Amino acid sequence: MSDANSRSITSNQAGLHEKLDEVVQKHLSTPFKKPIAAHTQQAFEQVNEKVKAFDGPIILDSCCGVGESTANLAKLHPDALVIGIDKSEHRLEKHDIEYKQTESGQYILVQADLNDFWRLACEANWQPTHHYLLYPNPWPKAKHLQRRWHGAAVFPYIVELGGRLELRSNWSIYVEEFARSLELAGKKAQVSAYESDTAMTPFERKYWASGQQSTRLIAQL
Repeated sequence: MSDANSRSITSNQAGLHEKLDEVVQKHLSTPFKKPIAAHTQQAFEQVNEKVKAFDGPIILDSCCGVGESTANLAKLHPDALVIGIDKSEHRLEKHDIEYKQTESGQYILVQADLNDFWRLACEANWQPTHHYLLYPNPWPKAKHLQRRWHGAAVFPYIVELGGRLELRSNWSIYVEEFARSLELAGKKAQVSAYESDTAMTPFERKYWASGQQSTRLIAQL
């Protein structure tokens, strides 16, 4: 499939999910007690050593895919340590040599389950200055609400991590739902259509080439 023919989102939802408030409020009031996976615990401990030794801002690039966005963010924030996290070893292994460590920024790529990694980061009292969620899987079928990050049990930990959160999607309902979920958690978010001359991720480049619009959420948590 060429970049110019990227498939647009199809969903049986015309607006915010009818059970969004109920699901989010349940997660905000109920502790998430799923055991931490051993591989993510180990990955986190290795990264945490680098975080503790680093004297500067920490930035998270969650769902980083092949890590192109992580490298781009490291160039945008040369004084920071940018941590790109994705569950897929296959995607991370595609990280092109073009994006490897340069003098224009420092970054680490980590294979981990974000359901566990975010909780460990909160427990370790990480305080990222920025948190990017660029084009996570939108799970557009209504029955999959709880697979979306704002509908998942881990959502309160995204809020707890704090920093300046930036979310992007080619499905505006996902972004609007996320904003509503933050509102339920007592946080304000700005949502707007978004265009730029420079794509941050391969997904963004694909969507724009096929004429799809991006929607962006920004919230100071």
